[in-house]
This record gives sequence, C-alpha cells and structure tokens, in this order.
Amino acid sequence: MAAELLQIDLVFSRPETTLSVTRGAARLMVDLGYAPLLEVCLPNGRRADVMAIGPRGDIVICEVKSGIEDYRVDRKWGEYGPFCDAFYFAVAPEFPSDILPEHPGLIVADGFGGAVVRDAPLAPLAPARRKALTIAFARLGAMRTVRDQTAG
Repeated sequence: MAAELLQIDLVFSRPETTLSVTRGAARLMVDLGYAPLLEVCLPNGRRADVMAIGPRGDIVICEVKSGIEDYRVDRKWGEYGPFCDAFYFAVAPEFPSDILPEHPGLIVADGFGGAVVRDAPLAPLAPARRKALTIAFARLGAMRTVRDQTAG
C-alpha cells in the first residue's frame, strides 16, 4: 500500500483526554509556583476542574475541555470569573483552539505537563472574596489530606 493512501485516524477517549489534560494543567500550575486542587466546588454551585492558589494569594481557575462537543454544550465557564483572578481554558494539543473565545487564557496540556499559549487577563478579586475563597481552599485541601491519610 502506498504511503499516500494510508490514513490513520486518532481517536481519543473523552474521559482519558479529560484526565490527561487535567493532570497536565495541574502539573503546569505547580511548575508556575501554584498549589492546585482538582474538582473544587465554588460558592455558586459550579465545579472548577483545576483551581490553584499562588504564592501571593492569587487564584487561577482552569476549565478543562476534552473536545469540541464538550466546549459547545458547556457554557457555564463564564460563571467562574467572579471566583478567580485569572481564568484559563485547558485543552489537549489536538483541540482546535481557534473555536475558543479570545479573552480567557489558554493552556495546552497532556498527561506530562502543559504550556501557557495565551495569558489570561487579570481581574483581581475583592479582598473579602479572596479571603473567603482562600480559607475555603485551605480547608478543602486539609480535609482531602486527612481523608486520604485515614482511608483504608
């Protein structure tokens, strides 16, 4: 068979892609000096895929998109802004990033790490909200640690 007739279609499982991109985005946050937590419930009832706090208390949220369908059916991402200083989409390398809006930041990630392709605009949180979110973040991290240490 001639090489020009050979076509290989890569098919990615959505749960595997989500896990891979989430892991890579979290690793990138660590590389950038942030402490990330996964699947964080926000005061408005939404769940952030990755929420990270920086050394100066700045809060970043990364919304993982596993594919075009995931992006098109989920328009809740606009509700994360009031709970972070910077908001990013995190997608796999094969994701067609040109369909994403230009104003959030963009991270491209896989299971090994990620890269910031476009910086997120900064929208500093009000001090009272920052304090409340920081306390909730710390408590969630501590409770998960205790749960993990006492499980089993």
